[in-house]
Amino acid sequence: MKKIILPFVVLALVGFGVLGAGLTDAEREMGVQELTKTKDRLTSTVAGLSEAQLNFKIDSIFWSVAECVEHLAISESMIDGMLQDALKVAADPSKRDSVQLSDEKMMTMISSRDQKVKASEVFEPSGKFGSFEETVKEFTDKRDAHITYLKYTEDDLRNHYAKSPFGTLDGLQVLLFMSGHTERHVAQMEEVMAHADFPKE
Repeated sequence: MKKIILPFVVLALVGFGVLGAGLTDAEREMGVQELTKTKDRLTSTVAGLSEAQLNFKIDSIFWSVAECVEHLAISESMIDGMLQDALKVAADPSKRDSVQLSDEKMMTMISSRDQKVKASEVFEPSGKFGSFEETVKEFTDKRDAHITYLKYTEDDLRNHYAKSPFGTLDGLQVLLFMSGHTERHVAQMEEVMAHADFPKE
């Protein structure tokens, strides 16, 4: 009898281990909501803007609204590269201590406009996607793919790790970083749009 029961016990433990790995329902839902919220915030912010409004610059140093959107479209793929590199390494719960920031703290830091940071050349807008409409589509297509991935992935994102300007992030935090980064630059767009010289139409 013991010989018959033991394999079932082992199978049950393995089964529970598989089901228990990865994200909790709450983590998955939170991540999807954040990615969706900032995507919608960007698209609603730029909706209906004229060409003059999209390309208005406060001065030569500041990006226009259109340039901010292109930067975000570029960044969506570049940050995804961080995640893909993290997923190439086996999940390792023993390294959880290397993640020093909570989700909330990390997102607050990346979305804050208090500290201005000059983007490296690879992230700078250059008109690479053609029209503004194509740039927005590039961003939304990538973001929709990330939302779909997060909805259905079985990857153990909390135990994959990536390096960032804020230190080590886990896989879910990389996706949250995307969302916070979008929030940061939508706020930048709003600064441009609030300028006294911003075109009325």
